[in-house]
Amino acid sequence: MTEEQPVSAMGGQECPFCREKTLTLSEQEREIAYFGKVYLFSMSCSSCKYHKSDVECADHHDPARYTLEVTSAEDMSIRIVKSSEATVKIAHIGSIEPGEAANGYISNVEGILQRMKHAIEIAKETAEDDDEANKARNLIKKINRVVFGDEKIKIVIEDPTGNSAIISEKAIKEPMKGKKSKD
Repeated sequence: MTEEQPVSAMGGQECPFCREKTLTLSEQEREIAYFGKVYLFSMSCSSCKYHKSDVECADHHDPARYTLEVTSAEDMSIRIVKSSEATVKIAHIGSIEPGEAANGYISNVEGILQRMKHAIEIAKETAEDDDEANKARNLIKKINRVVFGDEKIKIVIEDPTGNSAIISEKAIKEPMKGKKSKD
């Protein structure tokens, strides 16, 4: 499915947050079937646990919107490439927004759902009233039903950089309206 190259890493760098020289920078080149060559970048600090990662395409891609109707447990293995600039929307559950703390990564549908589930579990634990906690519990149950193929959902990824994709014949790709590509 993907062809990996060795990871290139450089340790002992100064962390932008704690200023310790315990930051490791890494880069990896990867070939993803039906998508092309991508570069994975990350920064990780062993002192303060700061972490940032991103995905960039080697080739230029126009801003795009991908839509996937998740209808079965088999869809959990569909490959997803998400850049830090992308917005992931999961109908009736929530979204993953871009921003300074956003990460890029290569995952699959189940991985995206597990990230969302983890965020909801944290919200449930910190909920200030029973209504919020019950809503979070219901969303977690919904995610579990989707993972087991008992419920359908729609996942949409919008990326103004074109560095994201849903690698599946089931996915619908369309240009993003009103966005201009970076040249």
